[in-house]
Amino acid sequence: MDLGLKNKVALVTGSGSQTGFGKGIALALAREGCSVIIIDKDLEGAQKTAAEIEALGREALALIADVTSSAEVNPAVAKALARFGKIDILVNNAGASTPPKAFVDKTEEEWAPDININLKSVFILTKAVLPQMIEHKYGKIVNISSGVGTMGLANSSIYSAAKAGVMAFTKALAKEVISRGINVNSVSPGLGDTGFLRSSKVLKTAETPPEFTKHVNMDIPVGRMTTPQDIGAMVAFLVSDVAGDIVGEIIDVDGGKIIKF
Repeated sequence: MDLGLKNKVALVTGSGSQTGFGKGIALALAREGCSVIIIDKDLEGAQKTAAEIEALGREALALIADVTSSAEVNPAVAKALARFGKIDILVNNAGASTPPKAFVDKTEEEWAPDININLKSVFILTKAVLPQMIEHKYGKIVNISSGVGTMGLANSSIYSAAKAGVMAFTKALAKEVISRGINVNSVSPGLGDTGFLRSSKVLKTAETPPEFTKHVNMDIPVGRMTTPQDIGAMVAFLVSDVAGDIVGEIIDVDGGKIIKF
């Protein structure tokens, strides 16, 4: 199926990690014909992803910015618009989690990182990109959420709340802008062996322990962790006009971990 993404311009945040969902999303969009803008705090990682995109014969632009700061995001988006003239697709993928800790023991200062990277960044990037989408009467936005936003996760209460906020923002914004030709949806990935998992301190070794992988896989109906390719394929579908009738949805891509009625 041709998704009709040739000559579209996509911006994907947090796609500098070489093991993350963001890179999988960026490469999937490039394979479908998109030029891709990568915004990440790690410029070297962003450049590596950009090089792989260019090897596919697509244009790429790697930019460094703290996605929790509009003072850094706005100039980065301005550079992207100066290069490509438009941004058709925005994927708010950047995310992180502080180490697990009981809510009663968390200080107010410790709330900020989970809220800022997972929720505030979505506001900032959307605010920066949306006006030109409205001007062009066309746009696709996908916000990457998490199943913990639905279920909650003990000792990660602020992170859970932030991801629930992403879901609510997705639904509310979708209602605001669909009449202007802009689709907004969210993808909720399952657990994957990504940089995010390692940074969360769930794993403390350089390689995934076999017993951990076995335990996780036993708890997932499909029998394996979610891959960047899984998430990239779903995002590519959602940002295509083939999925034009899907509005304000939270799509779980988690191997059947969460099955809703």
